[in-house]
Amino acid sequence: MDNCLYKGYVKILEEELLPAMGCTEPISVAYAAALSRDTLGAMPEKVEISVSGNILKNVKSVVVPNTGGMKGVNSAAAAGIIAGIAEKKLEVISTVTAADKEKILAYLKTAEFSVEQSHSGCIFDISVKVTRGTDTALVRIAGHHTNVVLIEKNGKDILNLNFKNEEVVCCADRKLLSVDKILEFADCLEIKDVESVIKRQIAYNTAIAEEGLKKDYGARVGKVLLGAFGDCVHNRAKATAAAGSDARMNGCSLPVVIVSGSGNQGMTASLPVIVYAKHLGLSEEKLIRALVVSDLITIHLKTGIGRLSAYCGAVSAGCGAGAGVCYLYGGGYDEVSRTIVNALAINSGVICDGAKSSCAGKIASAVEAGLLGFEMSRNGSGFVGGDGILEDGVESTIDNVGDIARIGMRETDEEIIRLMIKNVAKQR
Repeated sequence: MDNCLYKGYVKILEEELLPAMGCTEPISVAYAAALSRDTLGAMPEKVEISVSGNILKNVKSVVVPNTGGMKGVNSAAAAGIIAGIAEKKLEVISTVTAADKEKILAYLKTAEFSVEQSHSGCIFDISVKVTRGTDTALVRIAGHHTNVVLIEKNGKDILNLNFKNEEVVCCADRKLLSVDKILEFADCLEIKDVESVIKRQIAYNTAIAEEGLKKDYGARVGKVLLGAFGDCVHNRAKATAAAGSDARMNGCSLPVVIVSGSGNQGMTASLPVIVYAKHLGLSEEKLIRALVVSDLITIHLKTGIGRLSAYCGAVSAGCGAGAGVCYLYGGGYDEVSRTIVNALAINSGVICDGAKSSCAGKIASAVEAGLLGFEMSRNGSGFVGGDGILEDGVESTIDNVGDIARIGMRETDEEIIRLMIKNVAKQR
Protein backbone atom coordinates (compact mmCIF):
# COMPACT_ATOMS: atom_id res chain seq x y z
CA MET A 1 0.00 0.00 0.00
CA ASP A 2 1.21 3.52 -0.78
CA ASN A 3 2.98 4.85 2.33
CA CYS A 4 1.26 8.26 2.27
CA LEU A 5 -2.16 6.59 2.02
CA TYR A 6 -1.24 4.18 4.80
CA LYS A 7 -0.21 7.03 7.11
CA GLY A 8 -3.41 8.89 6.18
CA TYR A 9 -5.55 5.95 7.27
CA VAL A 10 -3.67 5.67 10.57
CA LYS A 11 -4.21 9.42 11.09
CA ILE A 12 -7.95 9.11 10.38
CA LEU A 13 -8.26 6.46 13.09
CA GLU A 14 -6.28 8.59 15.55
CA GLU A 15 -8.50 11.61 14.84
CA GLU A 16 -11.77 9.69 15.01
CA LEU A 17 -11.37 7.13 17.82
CA LEU A 18 -11.52 9.55 20.73
CA PRO A 19 -12.78 8.98 24.27
CA ALA A 20 -15.96 10.80 25.27
CA MET A 21 -18.28 10.67 28.24
CA GLY A 22 -21.98 10.95 27.55
CA CYS A 23 -23.75 12.01 24.37
CA THR A 24 -21.28 14.14 22.45
CA GLU A 25 -23.61 17.08 21.66
CA PRO A 26 -24.44 18.06 25.28
CA ILE A 27 -20.81 17.38 26.17
CA SER A 28 -19.76 19.81 23.43
CA VAL A 29 -22.12 22.40 24.96
CA ALA A 30 -20.50 21.77 28.36
CA TYR A 31 -17.06 22.14 26.78
CA ALA A 32 -17.98 25.50 25.22
CA ALA A 33 -19.44 26.65 28.54
CA ALA A 34 -16.33 25.65 30.50
CA LEU A 35 -14.14 27.51 28.00
CA SER A 36 -16.34 30.62 28.22
CA ARG A 37 -16.11 30.58 32.04
CA ASP A 38 -12.32 30.25 31.87
CA THR A 39 -12.16 33.13 29.37
CA LEU A 40 -14.36 35.31 31.57
CA GLY A 41 -12.24 34.48 34.60
CA ALA A 42 -15.23 34.54 36.94
CA MET A 43 -18.50 32.76 37.62
CA PRO A 44 -21.07 34.07 35.11
CA GLU A 45 -24.30 35.68 36.24
CA LYS A 46 -25.85 35.40 32.78
CA VAL A 47 -25.50 32.64 30.18
CA GLU A 48 -26.73 33.12 26.60
CA ILE A 49 -26.60 30.02 24.41
CA SER A 50 -27.16 29.78 20.67
CA VAL A 51 -27.18 26.36 19.03
CA SER A 52 -28.10 24.98 15.63
CA GLY A 53 -31.24 22.90 15.27
CA ASN A 54 -29.33 19.64 15.12
CA ILE A 55 -27.70 20.41 18.47
CA LEU A 56 -31.11 21.16 20.00
CA LYS A 57 -32.35 17.86 18.59
CA ASN A 58 -29.53 15.85 20.15
CA VAL A 59 -29.49 17.57 23.54
CA LYS A 60 -33.21 17.82 24.26
CA SER A 61 -33.96 14.29 25.51
CA VAL A 62 -30.65 12.77 26.54
CA VAL A 63 -29.39 12.65 30.13
CA VAL A 64 -26.28 14.72 30.81
CA PRO A 65 -23.94 12.40 32.75
CA ASN A 66 -22.84 13.26 36.28
CA THR A 67 -25.82 15.59 36.80
CA GLY A 68 -28.20 13.25 38.62
CA GLY A 69 -30.48 12.78 35.61
CA MET A 70 -30.78 16.32 34.24
CA LYS A 71 -31.42 16.92 30.53
CA GLY A 72 -31.23 19.82 28.11
CA VAL A 73 -28.96 22.62 26.91
CA ASN A 74 -29.11 24.62 30.15
CA SER A 75 -28.12 21.61 32.24
CA ALA A 76 -25.18 20.78 29.99
CA ALA A 77 -23.95 24.39 30.07
CA ALA A 78 -24.39 24.66 33.84
CA ALA A 79 -22.41 21.45 34.37
CA GLY A 80 -19.60 22.81 32.23
CA ILE A 81 -19.55 26.15 34.03
CA ILE A 82 -19.68 24.74 37.55
CA ALA A 83 -17.47 21.67 37.25
CA GLY A 84 -16.04 21.48 33.75
CA ILE A 85 -12.33 21.07 33.06
CA ALA A 86 -11.97 22.44 29.55
CA GLU A 87 -8.64 20.72 28.90
CA LYS A 88 -10.48 17.37 29.02
CA LYS A 89 -12.61 18.34 26.00
CA LEU A 90 -15.17 15.53 25.44
CA GLU A 91 -14.55 14.31 28.99
CA VAL A 92 -15.04 17.85 30.29
CA ILE A 93 -17.45 16.87 33.10
CA SER A 94 -15.90 13.52 33.99
CA THR A 95 -14.73 14.67 37.43
CA VAL A 96 -18.03 16.06 38.75
CA THR A 97 -18.47 15.33 42.48
CA ALA A 98 -21.63 14.90 44.53
CA ALA A 99 -21.13 18.42 45.88
CA ASP A 100 -20.79 19.73 42.32
CA LYS A 101 -24.17 18.21 41.41
CA GLU A 102 -25.83 20.28 44.14
CA LYS A 103 -24.02 23.39 42.90
CA ILE A 104 -25.16 22.74 39.32
CA LEU A 105 -28.78 22.49 40.43
CA ALA A 106 -28.50 25.67 42.51
CA TYR A 107 -26.76 27.54 39.69
CA LEU A 108 -29.58 26.72 37.27
CA LYS A 109 -31.96 28.43 39.69
CA THR A 110 -29.86 31.53 40.37
CA ALA A 111 -28.13 32.37 37.08
CA GLU A 112 -29.99 33.83 34.11
CA PHE A 113 -30.09 31.37 31.19
CA SER A 114 -31.40 31.80 27.66
CA VAL A 115 -31.32 29.43 24.68
CA GLU A 116 -32.04 30.30 21.08
CA GLN A 117 -31.71 28.50 17.78
CA SER A 118 -28.83 29.61 15.61
CA HIS A 119 -29.61 30.45 12.00
CA SER A 120 -26.00 30.66 10.83
CA GLY A 121 -26.55 27.94 8.27
CA CYS A 122 -23.96 25.75 9.98
CA ILE A 123 -25.37 22.33 10.89
CA PHE A 124 -23.06 22.01 13.90
CA ASP A 125 -22.97 25.32 15.74
CA ILE A 126 -22.69 26.15 19.45
CA SER A 127 -22.10 29.63 20.91
CA VAL A 128 -21.97 30.35 24.63
CA LYS A 129 -21.80 33.96 25.81
CA VAL A 130 -21.32 34.58 29.53
CA THR A 131 -21.56 37.80 31.51
CA ARG A 132 -20.59 39.00 34.94
CA GLY A 133 -21.03 42.70 35.65
CA THR A 134 -19.64 44.55 32.63
CA ASP A 135 -17.39 41.70 31.52
CA THR A 136 -18.36 39.25 28.80
CA ALA A 137 -16.82 36.22 27.12
CA LEU A 138 -17.94 34.32 24.03
CA VAL A 139 -16.93 30.90 22.75
CA ARG A 140 -18.10 29.34 19.50
CA ILE A 141 -17.64 25.70 18.44
CA ALA A 142 -18.58 24.87 14.86
CA GLY A 143 -18.17 22.05 12.37
CA HIS A 144 -17.46 19.33 14.90
CA HIS A 145 -17.51 18.74 18.62
CA THR A 146 -14.17 20.22 19.68
CA ASN A 147 -13.55 22.67 16.83
CA VAL A 148 -13.27 25.99 18.68
CA VAL A 149 -13.44 28.71 16.04
CA LEU A 150 -13.97 31.85 18.14
CA ILE A 151 -12.98 33.06 21.62
CA GLU A 152 -13.74 36.65 22.61
CA LYS A 153 -13.42 38.64 25.83
CA ASN A 154 -15.16 41.98 26.12
CA GLY A 155 -15.64 42.04 22.36
CA LYS A 156 -11.96 41.50 21.53
CA ASP A 157 -10.79 38.41 19.69
CA ILE A 158 -8.52 35.99 21.48
CA LEU A 159 -9.05 33.42 18.72
CA ASN A 160 -10.88 33.87 15.43
CA LEU A 161 -10.55 31.24 12.71
CA ASN A 162 -13.08 33.01 10.43
CA PHE A 163 -14.99 29.78 10.12
CA LYS A 164 -17.20 29.39 7.07
CA ASN A 165 -20.27 27.21 6.99
CA GLU A 166 -18.65 24.22 5.33
CA GLU A 167 -17.48 20.96 6.84
CA VAL A 168 -14.25 21.30 8.77
CA VAL A 169 -11.23 19.95 6.93
CA CYS A 170 -9.43 17.55 9.26
CA CYS A 171 -5.73 16.79 9.08
CA ALA A 172 -6.38 13.54 7.24
CA ASP A 173 -8.57 13.68 4.13
CA ARG A 174 -11.57 11.33 4.50
CA LYS A 175 -12.01 11.37 0.72
CA LEU A 176 -9.01 9.04 0.59
CA LEU A 177 -11.25 6.27 1.89
CA SER A 178 -12.58 3.51 -0.36
CA VAL A 179 -13.70 -0.03 0.39
CA ASP A 180 -10.89 -1.69 -1.55
CA LYS A 181 -8.19 0.44 0.07
CA ILE A 182 -9.70 -0.04 3.54
CA LEU A 183 -9.40 -3.80 3.13
CA GLU A 184 -5.87 -3.49 1.74
CA PHE A 185 -4.95 -1.34 4.75
CA ALA A 186 -6.43 -3.85 7.20
CA ASP A 187 -4.52 -6.70 5.57
CA CYS A 188 -1.11 -5.00 5.53
CA LEU A 189 -1.52 -3.11 8.83
CA GLU A 190 1.32 -3.08 11.34
CA ILE A 191 -0.72 -3.69 14.48
CA LYS A 192 1.49 -1.43 16.60
CA ASP A 193 0.42 1.57 14.50
CA VAL A 194 -3.20 1.42 15.74
CA GLU A 195 -2.93 -0.83 18.78
CA SER A 196 -3.43 1.83 21.44
CA VAL A 197 -6.54 3.43 19.91
CA ILE A 198 -8.20 0.12 18.99
CA LYS A 199 -7.48 -1.52 22.35
CA ARG A 200 -8.97 1.52 24.08
CA GLN A 201 -12.07 1.16 21.89
CA ILE A 202 -12.39 -2.50 22.87
CA ALA A 203 -11.95 -1.80 26.60
CA TYR A 204 -14.17 1.29 26.89
CA ASN A 205 -17.04 0.12 24.72
CA THR A 206 -17.12 -3.36 26.22
CA ALA A 207 -17.24 -1.91 29.73
CA ILE A 208 -20.23 0.35 29.08
CA ALA A 209 -22.09 -2.44 27.26
CA GLU A 210 -21.60 -4.73 30.25
CA GLU A 211 -22.90 -1.94 32.49
CA GLY A 212 -25.97 -1.59 30.27
CA LEU A 213 -26.70 -5.30 30.55
CA LYS A 214 -26.28 -5.33 34.34
CA LYS A 215 -28.52 -2.39 35.21
CA ASP A 216 -31.91 -1.07 34.11
CA TYR A 217 -30.98 1.93 31.97
CA GLY A 218 -33.66 3.57 29.84
CA ALA A 219 -35.91 1.18 27.94
CA ARG A 220 -33.50 -1.74 28.57
CA VAL A 221 -33.39 -2.67 24.88
CA GLY A 222 -30.29 -4.82 25.25
CA LYS A 223 -31.71 -6.79 28.18
CA VAL A 224 -35.06 -7.21 26.43
CA LEU A 225 -33.36 -8.61 23.32
CA LEU A 226 -31.46 -11.22 25.31
CA GLY A 227 -34.50 -12.16 27.37
CA ALA A 228 -36.80 -12.45 24.37
CA PHE A 229 -34.58 -14.00 21.71
CA GLY A 230 -31.83 -15.84 23.56
CA ASP A 231 -28.06 -15.80 23.68
CA CYS A 232 -27.07 -16.86 20.16
CA VAL A 233 -24.17 -14.83 18.78
CA HIS A 234 -26.38 -12.99 16.27
CA ASN A 235 -28.74 -11.74 18.97
CA ARG A 236 -25.98 -11.12 21.50
CA ALA A 237 -24.19 -8.86 18.99
CA LYS A 238 -27.32 -6.72 18.66
CA ALA A 239 -28.10 -6.77 22.38
CA THR A 240 -24.58 -5.79 23.41
CA ALA A 241 -24.50 -2.77 21.12
CA ALA A 242 -27.99 -1.72 22.21
CA ALA A 243 -27.09 -2.12 25.90
CA GLY A 244 -24.16 0.26 25.50
CA SER A 245 -26.57 2.84 24.13
CA ASP A 246 -29.10 2.10 26.88
CA ALA A 247 -26.46 3.10 29.42
CA ARG A 248 -24.96 6.02 27.53
CA MET A 249 -28.24 7.73 26.60
CA ASN A 250 -29.50 7.50 30.16
CA GLY A 251 -26.72 9.05 32.19
CA CYS A 252 -24.02 6.40 32.61
CA SER A 253 -20.73 8.18 33.33
CA LEU A 254 -18.49 5.53 31.76
CA PRO A 255 -16.63 6.82 28.69
CA VAL A 256 -16.93 5.39 25.20
CA VAL A 257 -14.70 5.62 22.15
CA ILE A 258 -16.52 7.50 19.44
CA VAL A 259 -16.52 7.15 15.66
CA SER A 260 -17.58 9.99 13.33
CA GLY A 261 -18.14 12.15 16.40
CA SER A 262 -20.69 9.74 17.89
CA GLY A 263 -20.51 7.33 20.80
CA ASN A 264 -23.53 5.42 19.53
CA GLN A 265 -21.79 4.92 16.20
CA GLY A 266 -18.59 3.98 17.99
CA MET A 267 -20.37 1.26 19.94
CA THR A 268 -22.38 0.05 16.94
CA ALA A 269 -19.26 -0.27 14.80
CA SER A 270 -17.24 -2.09 17.45
CA LEU A 271 -19.31 -4.21 19.83
CA PRO A 272 -20.86 -6.67 17.31
CA VAL A 273 -17.40 -7.33 15.86
CA ILE A 274 -16.00 -7.92 19.37
CA VAL A 275 -18.83 -10.34 20.17
CA TYR A 276 -18.31 -12.32 16.96
CA ALA A 277 -14.53 -12.47 17.36
CA LYS A 278 -14.95 -13.89 20.85
CA HIS A 279 -17.55 -16.40 19.64
CA LEU A 280 -15.24 -17.59 16.86
CA GLY A 281 -12.24 -17.80 19.19
CA LEU A 282 -10.15 -15.52 16.97
CA SER A 283 -6.91 -13.82 17.92
CA GLU A 284 -6.64 -10.26 19.17
CA GLU A 285 -4.76 -9.39 15.99
CA LYS A 286 -7.64 -10.59 13.79
CA LEU A 287 -10.10 -8.61 15.94
CA ILE A 288 -8.02 -5.43 15.61
CA ARG A 289 -7.89 -5.78 11.82
CA ALA A 290 -11.66 -6.38 11.67
CA LEU A 291 -12.36 -3.36 13.87
CA VAL A 292 -10.21 -1.23 11.57
CA VAL A 293 -12.43 -2.39 8.69
CA SER A 294 -15.61 -1.60 10.61
CA ASP A 295 -14.43 1.79 11.86
CA LEU A 296 -13.14 2.97 8.50
CA ILE A 297 -16.20 1.73 6.58
CA THR A 298 -18.38 3.65 9.06
CA ILE A 299 -16.30 6.81 8.59
CA HIS A 300 -16.33 6.35 4.81
CA LEU A 301 -20.13 6.14 4.77
CA LYS A 302 -20.51 9.12 7.10
CA THR A 303 -18.14 11.33 5.10
CA GLY A 304 -20.74 11.90 2.39
CA ILE A 305 -23.55 12.31 4.92
CA GLY A 306 -21.96 14.78 7.33
CA ARG A 307 -21.61 14.76 11.10
CA LEU A 308 -25.26 15.58 11.84
CA SER A 309 -28.30 15.04 9.62
CA ALA A 310 -31.79 13.58 9.51
CA TYR A 311 -30.20 10.23 8.58
CA CYS A 312 -29.57 7.96 11.57
CA GLY A 313 -25.82 7.46 11.94
CA ALA A 314 -26.29 3.99 13.40
CA VAL A 315 -27.20 2.78 9.89
CA SER A 316 -23.69 3.57 8.67
CA ALA A 317 -22.13 1.98 11.75
CA GLY A 318 -24.32 -1.12 11.32
CA CYS A 319 -22.96 -1.46 7.78
CA GLY A 320 -19.47 -1.10 9.22
CA ALA A 321 -20.16 -3.81 11.79
CA GLY A 322 -21.51 -6.15 9.12
CA ALA A 323 -18.37 -5.52 7.05
CA GLY A 324 -16.17 -6.17 10.09
CA VAL A 325 -17.93 -9.47 10.84
CA CYS A 326 -17.60 -10.44 7.18
CA TYR A 327 -13.85 -9.79 7.43
CA LEU A 328 -13.67 -12.00 10.54
CA TYR A 329 -15.10 -14.84 8.45
CA GLY A 330 -12.45 -14.33 5.79
CA GLY A 331 -14.47 -12.15 3.44
CA GLY A 332 -12.60 -10.15 0.83
CA TYR A 333 -13.57 -7.18 -1.34
CA ASP A 334 -16.47 -8.83 -3.14
CA GLU A 335 -18.03 -10.26 0.03
CA VAL A 336 -17.58 -7.07 2.06
CA SER A 337 -18.95 -4.93 -0.77
CA ARG A 338 -22.06 -7.11 -1.07
CA THR A 339 -22.52 -6.92 2.71
CA ILE A 340 -22.46 -3.12 2.63
CA VAL A 341 -24.78 -2.83 -0.37
CA ASN A 342 -27.23 -5.33 1.13
CA ALA A 343 -27.30 -3.51 4.46
CA LEU A 344 -27.81 -0.12 2.80
CA ALA A 345 -30.66 -1.54 0.70
CA ILE A 346 -32.36 -2.85 3.84
CA ASN A 347 -32.06 0.03 6.29
CA SER A 348 -31.29 3.34 4.56
CA GLY A 349 -33.67 6.14 5.41
CA VAL A 350 -34.05 5.62 9.17
CA ILE A 351 -34.47 9.11 10.61
CA CYS A 352 -32.47 10.70 13.40
CA ASP A 353 -34.85 12.43 15.79
CA GLY A 354 -32.26 13.20 18.44
CA ALA A 355 -30.29 11.39 21.10
CA LYS A 356 -32.48 9.47 23.55
CA SER A 357 -33.40 6.00 24.80
CA SER A 358 -34.82 4.83 21.47
CA CYS A 359 -31.36 5.11 19.88
CA ALA A 360 -30.70 1.68 21.39
CA GLY A 361 -33.56 0.24 19.34
CA LYS A 362 -32.28 1.85 16.16
CA ILE A 363 -28.82 0.46 16.88
CA ALA A 364 -30.28 -3.04 17.20
CA SER A 365 -32.04 -2.54 13.86
CA ALA A 366 -28.85 -1.24 12.22
CA VAL A 367 -26.80 -4.18 13.49
CA GLU A 368 -29.52 -6.57 12.27
CA ALA A 369 -29.29 -5.01 8.79
CA GLY A 370 -25.51 -5.33 8.79
CA LEU A 371 -25.59 -8.95 9.91
CA LEU A 372 -28.37 -9.86 7.48
CA GLY A 373 -26.39 -8.18 4.71
CA PHE A 374 -23.43 -10.35 5.63
CA GLU A 375 -25.43 -13.58 5.83
CA MET A 376 -26.93 -12.86 2.42
CA SER A 377 -23.48 -12.22 1.03
CA ARG A 378 -21.95 -15.44 2.31
CA ASN A 379 -24.94 -17.39 1.00
CA GLY A 380 -24.45 -15.96 -2.47
CA SER A 381 -27.49 -13.71 -2.28
CA GLY A 382 -27.74 -9.97 -2.60
CA PHE A 383 -29.41 -6.91 -4.01
CA VAL A 384 -28.13 -5.54 -7.31
CA GLY A 385 -27.62 -2.26 -9.09
CA GLY A 386 -30.91 -0.86 -10.32
CA ASP A 387 -32.79 -1.98 -7.21
CA GLY A 388 -34.02 1.34 -5.85
CA ILE A 389 -31.09 3.59 -4.97
CA LEU A 390 -28.50 0.87 -5.57
CA GLU A 391 -26.01 1.21 -8.39
CA ASP A 392 -23.46 -1.18 -9.79
CA GLY A 393 -20.43 -0.83 -7.55
CA VAL A 394 -20.30 -0.27 -3.82
CA GLU A 395 -18.76 3.22 -4.08
CA SER A 396 -21.57 4.50 -6.33
CA THR A 397 -24.15 3.19 -3.88
CA ILE A 398 -22.32 4.84 -0.96
CA ASP A 399 -22.31 8.13 -2.91
CA ASN A 400 -26.07 7.82 -3.52
CA VAL A 401 -26.80 7.29 0.16
CA GLY A 402 -24.65 10.31 1.02
CA ASP A 403 -26.62 12.47 -1.42
CA ILE A 404 -29.95 11.26 -0.04
CA ALA A 405 -28.91 11.93 3.55
CA ARG A 406 -27.15 15.24 3.00
CA ILE A 407 -29.34 16.78 0.29
CA GLY A 408 -32.57 14.83 -0.02
CA MET A 409 -33.30 14.68 3.72
CA ARG A 410 -32.53 18.34 4.42
CA GLU A 411 -36.22 19.28 4.57
CA THR A 412 -36.90 16.18 6.67
CA ASP A 413 -34.29 17.39 9.15
CA GLU A 414 -35.91 20.82 9.32
CA GLU A 415 -39.33 19.27 9.93
CA ILE A 416 -38.00 16.97 12.67
CA ILE A 417 -36.39 19.95 14.42
CA ARG A 418 -39.60 21.99 14.06
CA LEU A 419 -41.66 19.21 15.64
CA MET A 420 -39.21 18.75 18.49
CA ILE A 421 -39.11 22.47 19.25
CA LYS A 422 -42.93 22.52 19.18
CA ASN A 423 -43.00 19.65 21.68
CA VAL A 424 -40.58 21.50 23.97
CA ALA A 425 -42.87 24.54 23.88
CA LYS A 426 -45.87 22.40 24.83
CA GLN A 427 -44.04 20.96 27.81
CA ARG A 428 -43.23 24.38 29.27
